[in-house]
Amino acid sequence: MHLTAVGTKTDKGEIGIFLSERKGRWIKLRRTMRHVLTSLFAALLAAQASAAEFTITVTDAATQQPVAARIYVENAETGSRHFVRAHSELNGVVYNKKTNEKSIEHHTSVPAAPFVAENLPAGTYTLTVERGKEYFPETRRIVLADGEKRAVETVALRRWVGMSERGWWSGETHLHRRLNELPVVMQAEDLNVAMPLTYWVMKAFTPPAQGDNNQSGEILDKLIEVDATHVIWPRNTEYEIFTVGEHRHTLGALFVLNHRSVLDKGVPDWKPVAEQARAEGALMDMDKLDWPFGMTLPLTSGATLYELANNHMWRTEFGFTQWVTPAPAFLQPPNGGAGGDERDWLAYTLGQYYTLLDAGFRLVPTAGTASGVHPVPAGFSRVYVKMDGAFSYEKWLAGLKAGRSFVTTGPMVFAEVNGQQPGETLVGGSVKISANILSEYPLANIELVSNGQIIATLTPQNKLTPEGARQSEIAADFSTATSGWICLRCTEDRPDKRLRFAHTAPWWIDVPGKPLRPTQQEKDYLVARVKAEIARSTGILPGSALAEYEAALKHFEAMPAQERQKN
Repeated sequence: MHLTAVGTKTDKGEIGIFLSERKGRWIKLRRTMRHVLTSLFAALLAAQASAAEFTITVTDAATQQPVAARIYVENAETGSRHFVRAHSELNGVVYNKKTNEKSIEHHTSVPAAPFVAENLPAGTYTLTVERGKEYFPETRRIVLADGEKRAVETVALRRWVGMSERGWWSGETHLHRRLNELPVVMQAEDLNVAMPLTYWVMKAFTPPAQGDNNQSGEILDKLIEVDATHVIWPRNTEYEIFTVGEHRHTLGALFVLNHRSVLDKGVPDWKPVAEQARAEGALMDMDKLDWPFGMTLPLTSGATLYELANNHMWRTEFGFTQWVTPAPAFLQPPNGGAGGDERDWLAYTLGQYYTLLDAGFRLVPTAGTASGVHPVPAGFSRVYVKMDGAFSYEKWLAGLKAGRSFVTTGPMVFAEVNGQQPGETLVGGSVKISANILSEYPLANIELVSNGQIIATLTPQNKLTPEGARQSEIAADFSTATSGWICLRCTEDRPDKRLRFAHTAPWWIDVPGKPLRPTQQEKDYLVARVKAEIARSTGILPGSALAEYEAALKHFEAMPAQERQKN
């Protein structure tokens, strides 16, 4: 053993520790150091003696069985936040992310076993227990005296809706959580399908195998089964390009989901990656359309999914108030807004989506949080997919592709048009929609949207269910003179005034001889977005990449447009 000197000695004789390499290897502690160590040890013993703790078990109120959950502990007097520890062979998963002073996500995901909040100063604590979307949260006030070890208590969570019993299964397509965390996290959120972005590229032309933020370890092309109804597909890639060669040049993000091989191509160009992805049964998922290259992607990549409930929608305070690309005057929010609050952001997100639907792209909405990067729990934004029979990943993926789905940050929507689930194509212009919507809090509104226009605003009934949820049932008829699409959307009226919404995938309407056309405003907007990206990228992107943009521009310029008829 070879020791070198550490510590210091001052001319006033303060603390010094000296480790000698000479014979005997003496460790000399000065008298002042012994005094300090004694004091520290005494303080540690005193703190240990006065530390308080409490132990909790979380159960399902109906079955009385333990369940996994997400736990928050906050000192009501000081505001200090505390993690908890699981009494289980499965460790709890600590999560602590902060964007600003109001956007802090500080929780522990715990398995279905007791947990302990320990080493707490005496005081009053607020315990909040949550589990995904289908249970009411539970809050407890716990007062602890010095050294108190509170006996085991039980928090029984009440379920207000059972989605799997109705044939709906949840998933998320934009996660940055580690593979070893996800089994506990998914069960705490009751999230059935997770597609973590284990490969993450931030530089142009870099193949995912050499990505800047890849997860470590072996990532197999094999489904990870947490249990019979909770699964992880581990091979998914995010291309999020911020630099091109020596240039700081933001393009934006696009996800390749459910691929088999480790993708060996960088971007741009997009066509070779898209061809490889489709050959492997993968899906191309657009992140946020305010990215500079956003409106080129349906054509350059063939993307068919869009994150309608996206990673800027949080449980904590809304944090991203400035858009990357300002909104045009005709889209919500109006007047070419370059920023706003979370409701403005949702309106802008929906407006861009509707524009692409009107331009003929059959895009299916999906949902993601970027949990692992942003201050938001996994599955806060999620997509529910309808399937018949027992759960399977293959059936869930097929349902997602087909658009038999809705996205939500709160309400649950069970809707049919002409007796058909979302994603179906209906022939003829006569449409009958029926829906049953359940929500934790009363709904503020229900809207039907067709071909970019709100065609009906319906009054929620908000009847109280035996489980304590709010229920609204609607039925409406309308007719359309042209082909197109229809969706249903709704928002909650919450006491905290935070935004919680749900939005179905589209039903497609085919009126023979009457094709859907974008408005002239929509066409001009798409053309302008692509022209701006070509001008911004000329001299930076290679000619082959610019050629993909030029092809997108020609497509938009050639689109026939028409003034929209009122339904």
